[in-house]
Amino acid sequence: MSATPGGRSHGPPDDAAQARWVRETPGASKRRHLNNAGAALQSEPALRAVTGHLALEAECGGYEAAALQRDAIARVYEQVGALLGARPNEIAIASSATAAYAQALSAFDFAAGDGIVTTRADYLSNRIMFESLAARRGVRVVEVADLPAGGVDPEAVERELKASPAALVALTWIPTFGGLVQRAEDVGAICARYGVPYLVDACQAVGQLAVDVRAVQCDFLAATARKFLRGPRGIGFLHVSERALDAGRHPLLTDMRGGNWPATGTYTLYGGARRFEQWEMPHALVLGMGAAAAYATAQGIVETSRRAHALAAYARDRLGDIPGVRSLDRGERLSAIAAFECRGRKSSDLVTDLRARGINTSAQELDENLVALNRLEAASLLRVSPHYYNTAADVDALADALTELMASASARS
Repeated sequence: MSATPGGRSHGPPDDAAQARWVRETPGASKRRHLNNAGAALQSEPALRAVTGHLALEAECGGYEAAALQRDAIARVYEQVGALLGARPNEIAIASSATAAYAQALSAFDFAAGDGIVTTRADYLSNRIMFESLAARRGVRVVEVADLPAGGVDPEAVERELKASPAALVALTWIPTFGGLVQRAEDVGAICARYGVPYLVDACQAVGQLAVDVRAVQCDFLAATARKFLRGPRGIGFLHVSERALDAGRHPLLTDMRGGNWPATGTYTLYGGARRFEQWEMPHALVLGMGAAAAYATAQGIVETSRRAHALAAYARDRLGDIPGVRSLDRGERLSAIAAFECRGRKSSDLVTDLRARGINTSAQELDENLVALNRLEAASLLRVSPHYYNTAADVDALADALTELMASASARS
């Protein structure tokens, strides 16, 4: 991000690549979509993959279409694996990141007193799962300290592992409610040193950051297609390391996709991460996710990440100048998610007002995430999440609209 002679910063310049990204994103010319942390606009290749397979199913039947697309479906494991630096046999397809995360948790035979070491930035669904395990199985949920600047303190993780054995360390790489990027690689190195399994929620990271599961050293990594990866809704995946597979890790409720029933009283597991899948899956969405992964890889994650992060920084600068608007982002490293409190306005109402002006954002209210918002000392949160196909003009339009909406609210009060 650079600055004008008058001192105001401006977003990254548009170029030929950005113009092509807009052309290859059907919705980008119709709305200013700044809700990529919720569900990004799909690329043309992802959309074609989904609609093409649906048409094929309508023409010849669901089983028959899957048979015709057998090779393309098999390539999805390669496409997703290439995005993560993983082998195809380490990828399992799931209906969502939450479903993938739950499958990973169910691979552990938690007993009373077992510790799950986690951070202050858990995704809400993940934390509810931990609390359920605590209530039903007596698991200890241990929340370690943050760094002064925000985000988990890796040394605090190490102190906890030294002090007490843990069954699992869990980390949300990029929280949904703000711009923080946690130190996933540093925590992974500590887990590897102590031999503790490591589960990473990478829902907001995949497609936004360059992800290398070897560098993260995770045993499990869950993500979705619909966010920064720019795939369809209703599909996600789980990376399962060969270390976890060799240890025999598998979900509590394996179905016939993951294993076989050779005789009463026993079952056998199939090789690879497919043991974490379920037999029924939406092949159109699977193919759309594969196309999205291939598209993301082809565009170059390092460059697209740089542009998305620059636009988020520009949003923090522009919106932070609006009276009554306060940035909520803290951390040594910030992501392409920018969060704001708009004093005197419910963020959910602002989302509706902005949507009427052709601008997409998202919100969180206290009744949706009480603990996180209380920690941010915010009554309500407006989330702005640009991606690489967005422009500085999108952010400017948001800033102008929000200035008007905040001024009108101030005038009414």
